[in-house]
Amino acid sequence: MFVVGLTGGIGSGKTAASDYLAGLGITVVDADLVSRQVVEPGQPALAAIAAHFGAGVLDAEGRLDRRALREIVFADPAQRNVLEQITHPAIGAEILRQLQASRSPYTLLVSPLLLESSQHQLTHRILLIDAPEQLQQQRTELRDQVPASQVQAIIAAQMARGERQSRAHDVVINDGPLDALHRQLDELHQQYLRLAGAQ
Repeated sequence: MFVVGLTGGIGSGKTAASDYLAGLGITVVDADLVSRQVVEPGQPALAAIAAHFGAGVLDAEGRLDRRALREIVFADPAQRNVLEQITHPAIGAEILRQLQASRSPYTLLVSPLLLESSQHQLTHRILLIDAPEQLQQQRTELRDQVPASQVQAIIAAQMARGERQSRAHDVVINDGPLDALHRQLDELHQQYLRLAGAQ
């Protein structure tokens, strides 16, 4: 099982890259998606969250009220630690299950926090989708319809661009049209197929 970890800052083009590789037949395991799946109704993690934080973090349908929970954990770092102790093991176990279930030549683990978390330990190679900060800012404002100050705060909170670049095996600069991104990915796709076959 050869795993390529795909990461990048907000607005860098992670989704455009993973969607393209998925179109080439590569299984994509999305850590953000998994983090939502493990707190769906009926999941043990949601029951544990409700038991600790109270019914106020559930909406009328018994789903997680993310805004209510966010207000609690942002106000109190100790509560954020409790939340992470509940969710991180569940997220890790589900990511591992999906990676092991993959039948494609290699598997892509997409995670914005790949390098900040222990998730990078699940990978054999790290692919960084990178873009200049000004472009990240423009794309995110346009996509999410949020003020510039909010995007700036998110970028400032993420790992520095230079550090991400130094920790990645492969860096794709996504500052042009989609076909330029695809050309870079085509080359890496062939490389990953060779590496996976040689494993």
